[in-house]
Amino acid sequence: MKLKSLFFIYACFLLIACNQSDSEIENTPTENPASSEAMYFPPSGSDVWETKSLSSLGWHQDKAQDLLNYLQSKNSKSFIILQNGRIVMEHYFSGHTATTPWYWASAGKTLTSTVTGIAEQEGFININNKVSTYIGIGWTSAPLAKENLITCKNLLNMTSGLDDSLGDNVSPANLQYKADAGTRWAYHNVYVKLQDVVAAATGQTWSQYFNTKLRDKIGMTGSWIQSGDNSVYWSNTRSMARFGLLALNNGNWNGNQIINTAYFQNAVNTSQNINLAYGYLWWPNGKSSYHLPQTQFQFNGKLIPSAPDDMFCALGKNDQKIYVVPGKKLVIIRMGDAADNVNLALSDFDDVLWQKINAVIN
Repeated sequence: MKLKSLFFIYACFLLIACNQSDSEIENTPTENPASSEAMYFPPSGSDVWETKSLSSLGWHQDKAQDLLNYLQSKNSKSFIILQNGRIVMEHYFSGHTATTPWYWASAGKTLTSTVTGIAEQEGFININNKVSTYIGIGWTSAPLAKENLITCKNLLNMTSGLDDSLGDNVSPANLQYKADAGTRWAYHNVYVKLQDVVAAATGQTWSQYFNTKLRDKIGMTGSWIQSGDNSVYWSNTRSMARFGLLALNNGNWNGNQIINTAYFQNAVNTSQNINLAYGYLWWPNGKSSYHLPQTQFQFNGKLIPSAPDDMFCALGKNDQKIYVVPGKKLVIIRMGDAADNVNLALSDFDDVLWQKINAVIN
């Protein structure tokens, strides 16, 4: 009996040990090489840029050509996908090349947003101050009491209250009162006055300050070119991708905090309670409603339903795009002519493009 009892106890001990071992194996996290991989930043002044294959990420290589065919059929000139900073797809269409410059259009508003934040962190401005603190009174034709309501933050989040129906001209005569600042969201070219604010506050030209504090620090190329009433940024596609990579990393470039994280997070999230899908000249996705340029109508639902909820983006006329997806460590760039009809920001192209992208990456 004693021998049988000892055998029974020993068997139970083995069973418990085995169960514990199995449990430990099941609960031990398996390391994902992609998640532990260090973020990559391409060196400045060089064409060197690390790459990854679609297969190494487990993406669907068989769906890539359909995405490229769609891009080409929609008048695209260039397309890049970065994952963790490395190039996974890079394609050029219709004679466009890696060195050909193209305009950012309103996607470049995000450059103005970023440099405004840099000027604030350096103590030159405070975005809560009225615009006239820096460029003087009479910069609009609004009554002085109404003009004095307009802060730099109102220009960043498109709630200046100035009449958006008068075109892009930002001379005082064309900047007319429509509503009190902060009470009405309207997509308006008056945001460019932020460039005057930065220039006046820093004692430098806008281009000088931009180049020194942002462009050169992350290895971008390109320049601001006057086009009618707008100063528009032109660069090659990789320079746009560099800026997208800075955005993916909350304003940090390879350990150098170019723009403070708190400001940047405010910039890429809802900045006022009228258009939930608008930050500081950035468009956050995943909100319950949104407004579009040239209308006061509120659309219900997400800005780009097929895109990830945590995505934020820069949207420019005729479908210039910077998509940033923190959860997937993605930056996606599209430059070109209008995919379909002329548009100022969002178009039907965005959602269909994301359906094609999802077929590749998911």
